[in-house]
Amino acid sequence: MDVVLVGLPGSGKSAVGRRLAHRHDAAYIDLDESIERAAGVSVPEIFAAEGEEGFRAREREAVAGLGPPDPAAVVRRVIATGGGAIVDPRNRWRLYRARLPIWLDGRPEVLAQRLRRSPNVRPLVAGRDPIGSVRALALARERFYGAAHRVNGVAEVGSVIDAVDGIVGEAIDAFDPSADAATMLLRTETRIGRLLLGEGIAKRALEDVLRSLDARRAILVSEPGAWAAAGERIGSSLAGRGWHVEHLLLPQGEAAKRLAIIEDAARELARLRVERREPLVAIGGGALGDAAGFLAATFLRGVPLVHVPTTLVAQIDSSIGGKTAVDLPEGKNLVGAFHQPAAIVTDVSLLRTLPPRQLRAALAEAVKMGLLGDERLLQLLESEGPAIAAGQPEPFESGAVAEVVERAAWAKVEVVLADERESGRRRILNLGHSLGHAFEAAGSYEDLLHGEAVAYGLRAAARIGVEAGVTPEERRDRIEGLLSRLELALQPLPYDIGRVRETLGRDKKHAAGRLHWVLPTADSVTITDEVTEEVVERVASSLLAPSRVPA
Repeated sequence: MDVVLVGLPGSGKSAVGRRLAHRHDAAYIDLDESIERAAGVSVPEIFAAEGEEGFRAREREAVAGLGPPDPAAVVRRVIATGGGAIVDPRNRWRLYRARLPIWLDGRPEVLAQRLRRSPNVRPLVAGRDPIGSVRALALARERFYGAAHRVNGVAEVGSVIDAVDGIVGEAIDAFDPSADAATMLLRTETRIGRLLLGEGIAKRALEDVLRSLDARRAILVSEPGAWAAAGERIGSSLAGRGWHVEHLLLPQGEAAKRLAIIEDAARELARLRVERREPLVAIGGGALGDAAGFLAATFLRGVPLVHVPTTLVAQIDSSIGGKTAVDLPEGKNLVGAFHQPAAIVTDVSLLRTLPPRQLRAALAEAVKMGLLGDERLLQLLESEGPAIAAGQPEPFESGAVAEVVERAAWAKVEVVLADERESGRRRILNLGHSLGHAFEAAGSYEDLLHGEAVAYGLRAAARIGVEAGVTPEERRDRIEGLLSRLELALQPLPYDIGRVRETLGRDKKHAAGRLHWVLPTADSVTITDEVTEEVVERVASSLLAPSRVPA
């Protein structure tokens, strides 16, 4: 097997790596040294000549150059990475998948002292306050390092090697070539819940979460499609490991988001004598998560909630942020509550069986997150989006799907952390949703998937933005071109403009009688209430079939 050492500058990766490789008679690879040999100059010289972007490009080449992982049940290679190598999602996909990643952790104050004494100058801390720089790096990278096995790396090298060797020994003892591999890619604790993201992690990660919550049983809430695709296997795995498992099945899709359904489910929880500290585990897509979340928020005035999102739209959007809701005939999500989950277990392998229509629709939410300011996500969707939308296997194998999920999900996490109750910045997440929800309601929540409706809403927002003078025409063209490339919102909708206008009038983003619009700018978005009804109606009509628009 390959052992990969990760950690901040000064954490001892090189010293520990060399000693560990010697102990196991394994090859030792230092990625920074590999980069220097290929470039013919030192890392500081690469930074000086090419900047961090140039160095990271060389680093990606070095990681890719490692080739496939060694599948043997003995240590064949020990790989010491640069401190920032794992920030790139594709690097982490290659370094952590089917390898044994180990995080050498340490307090920033101790690491800063080591760096002061080190003859090797680290470019990202050179000429700065070392303690402040290391603290900033630790905060920014904790979620990436946290996916690896953690070892305190500030003690003597010998004791650290012993601790690392203990993890290696456990991995060798547990080695089973016939078992399904699981790869943790991101793990962190936040104010809005624990976040875990990886491939093949659902069963074991959920068990760890339940154990950490002192759960006495597993209460799974799902719907028939998600239960057949994932829930039943997860429940069987938990039962096989000694857990008492209960499960409730809600209706599929928006049909779950009715108050009568919530009442029936709450009565079932009462029959099961669910207690206030017992978590509900929501296994399913966005609609199921909304309904199960509302159930958790209201039963006994609130019980813990764990999300296991099984659709792309749920993984990148709806499972994050604590917004739970049900629908009324008068509009979508009009009755709800904020209820942050205790944890979100995001397993990208659950997406492999989704039909292309669901994958394609969900990419509209990813486009939205890219438009909020993630240029790399937009580029990724432009290059890899069509293959993801078609359900092709290559984007799953290359890590493209995992990168889309991570970038879109973490972008939302950052917005929610800045504005948990949607009183300010969080409103930018409504980009594409005002007319999107109106179109969805005009189809009685039956014609369009949520992401498909959002795609129409994004086209509308771009067109309104141009008319309002906030969206450059080239930005509108890029947005509409990307949506077309993803085959989203291509056909005029068969709805009556009057019904669309009526539904829009009930949009909950009104304030003081005026609807606030989120509109694209050259590189992000802006919020304005200075959009006339005439502009809105003209743009909405441009997305409807001519027979549905008054002459």
